[in-house]
Amino acid sequence: MPKIYMATDKGNVRPVNEDSGGVFENFFAVADGMGGHAAGETASHMLIEAAERFAKDVNSAQSAEETTHLLKKTIVAANGEIFRRAADDEHLRGMGTTAVLCALRGNIAIFAHVGDSRLYVLRGDELKQLTTDHSYVQELVARGEITPEEAKTHRRKNLLMRAVGVAENVKIDTGTYPLQRNDIILLATDGLTNMLADEEIIDGLRRENPADELIQAALMAGGRDNITAVAVKCDDV
Repeated sequence: MPKIYMATDKGNVRPVNEDSGGVFENFFAVADGMGGHAAGETASHMLIEAAERFAKDVNSAQSAEETTHLLKKTIVAANGEIFRRAADDEHLRGMGTTAVLCALRGNIAIFAHVGDSRLYVLRGDELKQLTTDHSYVQELVARGEITPEEAKTHRRKNLLMRAVGVAENVKIDTGTYPLQRNDIILLATDGLTNMLADEEIIDGLRRENPADELIQAALMAGGRDNITAVAVKCDDV
């Protein structure tokens, strides 16, 4: 069985924590809400609540294809619920959330995501990012207009091109990744990845409790946003 660690913190600046995370056996989810105070917090919680409802089906799926379908179904369900809730409550108008979901099926990681929360795998000394941010600056990088280094400090780096709940329909990216023994999976919000260099993330993932260590490192680096991490040590894959 994998060893699973989860931690979240509101950071040093934000008054509330609009991040949410969930661990449901071999199914993990992280969400970063947006829309201000109650709205962002509500949206991320609704995403995790949807994941919890679908967890039994996800964990009992018999194939990667079925698992992928269920992960997408989870996000689609959350998208509709968040969109309708925002339409019904003027205090929640415009709320949305990122989503990164990952499930283990044998030695395969199956994932789905929307937004700029990320999924990584650490293998040996290599930290591989499996997701691509759905952000304005990532589109600039893809078009060759700015470099990845310039993207880290771009004034519009927080502008998302996709999020869960902001429109009636949502486009979801999915993928699979073959795991090896001693791989470490990381799901993280941008409050962590914006604060830490890859080398610092690698160092944190190698610690005894990687989620707590990464949160503390991000806080020490400034903690300018909410921070959430789920780390999964695949010792027996």
